[in-house]
Amino acid sequence: MAKNGPTPDARMLGDGATAQARKRRRSDLIIGGRARRHARSSGPPIFDATSLGIDAAMLALAAVASVVSAPAASLRTDAFSLAVFSVLVLSFLIYLGLYRFSFATHFLEDARTIIAATAIAAMCMTFGRVLIFDNPDAAAQAVRAWLFASTYVIAARGGRHIVEMRRRREGIIGQRTLIIGAGSVGRLFAERLLQRPEFGLRPMAFLDDDPLEFSEAEAPIPVLSSRPTGVGDTRLFGPGLEAALEELRASHVVVSFSTSSHLAELDLLRRCQAQGVTVSVLPRLFEGVTDDLELERIGGIPIVSVRPSDPHGWQYALKYGSDRVIAAVAILLISPLLALAALATLTTLGRPVLFRQARVGLDGREFNVLKFRTMREPDPEEQASTSEVIVTRERDVAPGGVEGVDRRTRTGTFLRRSSIDELPQLFNVLRGDMSLVGPRPERPSYVRLFDESVYRYADRHRVKSGITGWSQVQGLRGNTSIADRVEWDNYYIENRSPWLDFKIILMTVPAMLRDFGKPRS
Repeated sequence: MAKNGPTPDARMLGDGATAQARKRRRSDLIIGGRARRHARSSGPPIFDATSLGIDAAMLALAAVASVVSAPAASLRTDAFSLAVFSVLVLSFLIYLGLYRFSFATHFLEDARTIIAATAIAAMCMTFGRVLIFDNPDAAAQAVRAWLFASTYVIAARGGRHIVEMRRRREGIIGQRTLIIGAGSVGRLFAERLLQRPEFGLRPMAFLDDDPLEFSEAEAPIPVLSSRPTGVGDTRLFGPGLEAALEELRASHVVVSFSTSSHLAELDLLRRCQAQGVTVSVLPRLFEGVTDDLELERIGGIPIVSVRPSDPHGWQYALKYGSDRVIAAVAILLISPLLALAALATLTTLGRPVLFRQARVGLDGREFNVLKFRTMREPDPEEQASTSEVIVTRERDVAPGGVEGVDRRTRTGTFLRRSSIDELPQLFNVLRGDMSLVGPRPERPSYVRLFDESVYRYADRHRVKSGITGWSQVQGLRGNTSIADRVEWDNYYIENRSPWLDFKIILMTVPAMLRDFGKPRS
């Protein structure tokens, strides 16, 4: 099955696991063919009734707060209207899918859904009270109900999100997952799940009918091998699928790429469903799949349409124009901070205050990025040492903030840690060299190196470079894998929207606080 990459030929779980996997999954190993009973699967139900109950309680509290805090009797909403409003909010939240299980739970996405649902319910309440009861204060009452309801429900959702993410990372909750197919794509997916346990899937093992050999160290999780038994058994994996599901007590199956026939894979899907197991499929051409999908049916055949992203279309032209306006306003608002940083730099390092360095941006064109100076000039020996470090750097690791001898001043160290030294790039945005949000620009020497060694690296230059970006708010700053950055950057380009830009800007501040003091590029 795994014709797209080698896999280890292992049977017992634990033998081929990496040190990281062993550390995270100590209680999940199969010993003597039986799973340890204290590591039960805790996959969440399809419908989250607990969150529904919490939201209902928050709406009740919001209703009480709305009535009690009303400054005038005319602004108090009657209990019946508030009850109808609460039912409408919960109905809209159910319709919008807020209580369905999701791999990636995003608080900002949930907050947007809650604001929309409460706003629609408030408008419905306003229309009803104006048309039926002829209440002149209906709009003011609805606005109060909307403000209290959205605030209370979002606050409760935020607290629950923090608790759930912590429990997922600690392995307290999560669906035990069997991955079908141990090729390169299956291995990549397993590594992603191990790196990000907050997705709620705990990869237990691969199942492959024809595993190919490679080093055990390359296997993020163990591999189970199974083939049909007997002449009349034509099922994929034979009885091995059901045995693996029972042995691992898996509640989720992920089907990776396969060379098996369509009918064999369809039978595999139905067998998993018969066992009460949720099945997810990694689609072919997954690198070209965006979030803007449209699923339709022609007869009984489903067809998925993928809308292309056009970096040279009117949407990006509007984005770049808006960036310049926002940058101009931001420069005016933070001008005291810019002046203070410039004065500190001038005092410690003298002139020039700004550091200019060639970077590669849109369509591979070079421009000079602006930063506050943070390092003193190197002497000849330090220059040679720095050059040697640059030449010997790993090919798939992004450059860090300080190479070779650390020449940062005390003021410069603070400016870098707080990212204040990056603020002059607002002038790059104003000039049209950069955007507020986009892939971070690299130096020409690194671009030439990564163009040759990193898949789809050049695709990052389809859009303008940004002050902040999707990969940066995901924690990929400093000495991190450039291949991972490219993956996130290209995702942003192909799924870019005003909401995604706004979300990245909101996520930038907590990301900066989280990464305070880490080296960066």
